Amino acid sequence: MRHNRQSYVIKSFKHDGHLHRTWLENWRVAEEFLCPLHREEGMIVLVNNQTKIQEADGKEWTSRIPGVSFFIPRQWHNVIALIENTGIRYYCNVASPSYLYYQTLTYIDYDLDEIKFPGGDIHVVDQEEYERHKWMYRYTPFVEKKIMNGLHTLLSKIKKGKPPFHDDWVYHYYDLYKQSQNDQAENQQAGKDES
Repeated sequence: MRHNRQSYVIKSFKHDGHLHRTWLENWRVAEEFLCPLHREEGMIVLVNNQTKIQEADGKEWTSRIPGVSFFIPRQWHNVIALIENTGIRYYCNVASPSYLYYQTLTYIDYDLDEIKFPGGDIHVVDQEEYERHKWMYRYTPFVEKKIMNGLHTLLSKIKKGKPPFHDDWVYHYYDLYKQSQNDQAENQQAGKDES
């Protein structure tokens, strides 16, 4: 099976252009392995596990939970499916449409987030941060409208169970990632054995 061996970086910015957060190592699911609905939407699906994350102030930490991230063209949101012991928690960012340049994916984070818990509960969080940044960064009416539309679109997708809110596909992508990591380790070992 052919796997993409290139590592991708995800960079989140704020409205004024300053870097917010960077996920340093992510594996991209090759297009031929995407669910047909995800492929039709042109989704970029990135997977990571124990990746280093760098904050704007330079501090680094390592994620403890495997994540499958979904970036959908022209949509003002992205979705990270976090694979926890109790099930999948979907952390949804209201954000600008993502932009991919070589192996770096960027977007602007607009603070409002929705979380869908494994039991089905949905919470909108960080509303105070959004209100503060809306004033501080002087969001235009155009941006505010896009943010609200992104929030409502997300809620609708969650409630209707539309892509990418399908646990089976999240597990499938994570299994592909693990298989790719195992294949890579075996190839490296074979290379050492031949030396």
